[in-house]
Amino acid sequence: MSKESALIAALRALAPHPAARGLADDCAVLDFGTETLILTHDMMVEGVHWLAGQDMADVAWKLVATNLSDLASKGADPVGVLLGFTLGNDDTRFLAGLEQALNTFSVPLLGGDTVSANGPRSLGLTALGRATCRPVPDRRGARRGDGLWLTGPVGAAMLGFEALRDNTGADSLAFRRPVPRLVEGRALAPHVTAMMDVSDGLLIDAARMADASGLTLAIESASVPFPANLPSTRRDEAMRWGDDYELLFTLPSDATPPIPAHRIGHAVEPKGSSVTIDGAVPHGTLGYTHD
Repeated sequence: MSKESALIAALRALAPHPAARGLADDCAVLDFGTETLILTHDMMVEGVHWLAGQDMADVAWKLVATNLSDLASKGADPVGVLLGFTLGNDDTRFLAGLEQALNTFSVPLLGGDTVSANGPRSLGLTALGRATCRPVPDRRGARRGDGLWLTGPVGAAMLGFEALRDNTGADSLAFRRPVPRLVEGRALAPHVTAMMDVSDGLLIDAARMADASGLTLAIESASVPFPANLPSTRRDEAMRWGDDYELLFTLPSDATPPIPAHRIGHAVEPKGSSVTIDGAVPHGTLGYTHD
């Protein structure tokens, strides 16, 4: 078990409120009067989530987009964001990217906090949303026999990271400026049995959904979409890399989604492994974890 997983397991004892969903979901879901609020918080650290020297305008965009992706997985409408910011030498570029992201996704900045510190910079963002349907989608709702679906390809962020790191001049936009699937999430929310975003890798996130739902998700590799320029020899790597921010969801076996999507597998009774690929248990690390 990674340090991250061990800490989350320990934190569950401190989070008994129903809104926390047992710390087994992308967001907190809080009934508040006649509304249901969706709340999420993600952090990014220099050298872990972005390259040293990377344009801070892209970092700001990604900080907003990754948090809004969590809201998308609940089918939520964004209400606003709160920023936790470590001061640096290129704050003007960060502000430019932040403004671009807020305008693009029509979400207001509501407040936050600033600090100064030594060492690698860390940034945090809290995103608040409003549920558009009830029940709000959950990782825990997949049922045996459900189809497993994905909104788009995995692997583009991996290729974009490598292009940026190696300064090849190839397209790096998928890594630098991901786009949260907010429209798709709202369309899917009334129909799915379970839904989450793919942030740490298709395999590890599918395993998390399977564990939360108490079953196994059987993935068919030939049905998984990949970028056209991804070498076929790197498909397994692409399913483990992460940062793609597509939506992974389940539907009843005879249902089709209201948006374009790819059926990549189905849910089966527990088989001793949370996820299988072409009937076999995948070896090695399934995706990104904080050790």
